[in-house]
Amino acid sequence: MKKTISKLVLTAVAALVAGLPATTLAQDAIKLRLAHSFPTAHFIQVQAVEPWMAQVTERTDGRVTFEHFPAEQLGKAKDMLTLTQNGVTDIGYVGVSYVSDKMPLAGVAQLPGSFPTSCIGTKAFWEVANQDPIKSQEFAANNVHLLFAFVLEPYQIYTANKKVQTAADASGLKLRSTGGAMDIFSRKIGVVPVRMTATEVRESLSRGTLDGLIFPNQSVISYDLVSLLKYGTRGGNFGSFIVSFVINEASWAKLPDDVKDVMTKTSEEMVTTMCNNIDEGVDKAVAEMTAEGVEYYTLSESDLATFAKHSDEVADEWAKDLDGRGKPGSEVLKQFRDALAKQ
Repeated sequence: MKKTISKLVLTAVAALVAGLPATTLAQDAIKLRLAHSFPTAHFIQVQAVEPWMAQVTERTDGRVTFEHFPAEQLGKAKDMLTLTQNGVTDIGYVGVSYVSDKMPLAGVAQLPGSFPTSCIGTKAFWEVANQDPIKSQEFAANNVHLLFAFVLEPYQIYTANKKVQTAADASGLKLRSTGGAMDIFSRKIGVVPVRMTATEVRESLSRGTLDGLIFPNQSVISYDLVSLLKYGTRGGNFGSFIVSFVINEASWAKLPDDVKDVMTKTSEEMVTTMCNNIDEGVDKAVAEMTAEGVEYYTLSESDLATFAKHSDEVADEWAKDLDGRGKPGSEVLKQFRDALAKQ
């Protein structure tokens, strides 16, 4: 009799379960590894990474938690895409410039002179990054799914010993570059671009092997570079940098649909939150560095014109180079410019 009752109960439960969405059945705890290269005090770590993880955990009622590896604990910045592809980490930070050989099209948002603020650049990039060809050829082709991304404010020139007011002033200086379009622009104004990740900059500046850098304002503080620099520009538009966080495609596929929904919603919110944080943080960062002795020069229209005539050429050269390599550079450039026009 007991066996008969047990069978009836199991049959009833199975019937009930069969009628429920799959997402309601996946209640097991999920722990994901998340790795990046930012120092623990970096504004991206504090304003983006930590809040994003906390919100995902809260919105999944604690089902999703994270094993967090900041500050290159799992590997160098340039290796984060490979580490995520190989499953060493489930979620990784990918600086597009560091993997320009694998994600050249995504570099469209790093072209000099493209946009005046982080939010304008971020919203345009977010649009094109979530459609083809970037979605399929850059992210899916590398076996990762884009969670969230934002574009930093236009980069400025910071130098250790020489004030830069015009393109001619920059000529001959060895400046850190993120590669790609920034390398093209640097050479056009006579700069010797030295490609390296942000984590490598401090040592090179302290040794004098760099004369300065083309860099975002807040990161100068986050990477503890203020004491090594004397001059900075304001109003320049010398390229930018895309910060993206991606998840291994296999790890993403295994997640229940409700968890995917939470992560997608939280990520979309973070895109807007971070671009606003970045734009609001520029003046604060400049004020802090001014107080610590950095001398800023606001570029005049005539000063900017000496740079603009070069930056205007970079986008077309960038697109043509990719076209020549069989990649849709001109198509992506048009997509991005159309997206910018909507902002």
